[in-house]
Amino acid sequence: MNFYISITFLFLLSLAESRRYHKQGLQDPPSAHIEPPKESWHTQSLDHFKPGDSRTWLQRYWINWDHYKVGGPVLIMIGGEGEANPVWMNTGAWKDYAAGVNGAMMLLEHRYYGQSHPTEDLSVKNLNWLTSQQALADIASFITSMNEEHKFEGRWIALGGSYPGSLAAWARLKYPHLIHGSVSTSGPLKAKADFYEYLEVVTDALNTARPDCSNTLNDAIKKVQAMTRKRSNWNTITKMFKLCSPFNGNSLVDITNLFESLVGNFEGIVQYNKDNRDFEGAKWTNITVDTLCSIMDNNEIGSSLDRLQAVNDLTLQMSEEKCLDHTYKSMVNELQEVSWDSKGAAGGRQWTYQTCTEFGWYQSSDSPKLNLGNIIPVRFFEYMCSDVFGPKFNIDLINKGVEDTNTYYGGLDIEVTNTIFVHGSTDPWHRMGITETNKSGMEAIFIPGTAHCANMYPPSPQDPPQLISARKRIGELISKWVTT
Repeated sequence: MNFYISITFLFLLSLAESRRYHKQGLQDPPSAHIEPPKESWHTQSLDHFKPGDSRTWLQRYWINWDHYKVGGPVLIMIGGEGEANPVWMNTGAWKDYAAGVNGAMMLLEHRYYGQSHPTEDLSVKNLNWLTSQQALADIASFITSMNEEHKFEGRWIALGGSYPGSLAAWARLKYPHLIHGSVSTSGPLKAKADFYEYLEVVTDALNTARPDCSNTLNDAIKKVQAMTRKRSNWNTITKMFKLCSPFNGNSLVDITNLFESLVGNFEGIVQYNKDNRDFEGAKWTNITVDTLCSIMDNNEIGSSLDRLQAVNDLTLQMSEEKCLDHTYKSMVNELQEVSWDSKGAAGGRQWTYQTCTEFGWYQSSDSPKLNLGNIIPVRFFEYMCSDVFGPKFNIDLINKGVEDTNTYYGGLDIEVTNTIFVHGSTDPWHRMGITETNKSGMEAIFIPGTAHCANMYPPSPQDPPQLISARKRIGELISKWVTT
């Protein structure tokens, strides 16, 4: 599979998966038309916090030496909740940063994702070592080993986008003797079970594009709600939204899952709106918030319900799906699969486990500022944790995990130096991150009009001035960190 096809597939897959799983993650950039370096493998401890446990596994990583000069720094891109893509080794803003400081570039895949398999399967007992703390210890072990193997004398700078953006900040916090500076892009730092703020940002983005866009969406959602209450409408719902199986209005979880998909069509586009991943030959990268709102504001299409149907049709076409699988049972069954060869192992099962045990971040409709009602209540996701992983994975465990995470890392009160936090105003995840600070050693860049991880992608002639300025400032700070 060539890189163009691979990236297109992953982008479309992310759209399809966003209908089922929580919207999160750094998307892959366009190819640089250069063969990436070959993968390497690092022997890693299974449990870094149990000295008597000698079990090990192999963690995948890549190195690019193109810009490195002896004594130069090392820029490490942290992998996240999906397979690491070596396309990053020859492209992205960090390539320019590496060239500017004569640095090596390394990409480290996150444990339990991609080809980095610490255990024989993804059973609940084997997911015990899937934590952000273990992942940070992996980074520390990796840096120590690389320093010994390659005799590095320069400083290490950590970079990451989305959840890896959180890890970049936390790695600097917990291992400051190994990591001299961090660029945390679109990284949520505050764990929170009921992340209703996500949909608030989505609503604001829709209203910015067209004043009546979110109102039209709300009207369509209310019409669907009314239709679900009458059995005579169930067949119409099935046909209207091209459901893979007949709609059953007696199943509350199926109804919620349907709404999660219909609203998710807008959430996914908002989060990655104009994020600069466009490349020659790619399909659908021109689909933006403006595209969706032009549909929702088009009276010629018909009622608000007809327009919601049109958006759903477009999303199905983009994801190359013939129908929308809205059933809760299907989703849970997929997430219950434990084989590394299963569809859930692409990241859905692992990331769901992390949200159930550490982070929450469930994108509900519970906001008092919205007019959507309880179409996507947070308890839907809480019940899902128990249904997927077992009865002990309940609301109490989620709340404890969230509390422990915020206590361990500090949440939005984190105290860390040589760290820059970068967020875009269109990205809903900025509501769980740091967008302004007056703390010494910390800097925040809030980029108006940009979306999730926009500053990490390669520069484009279409970049707005504020994005260009953000990339420049990041480069200035990295240069400062590695020399002073």
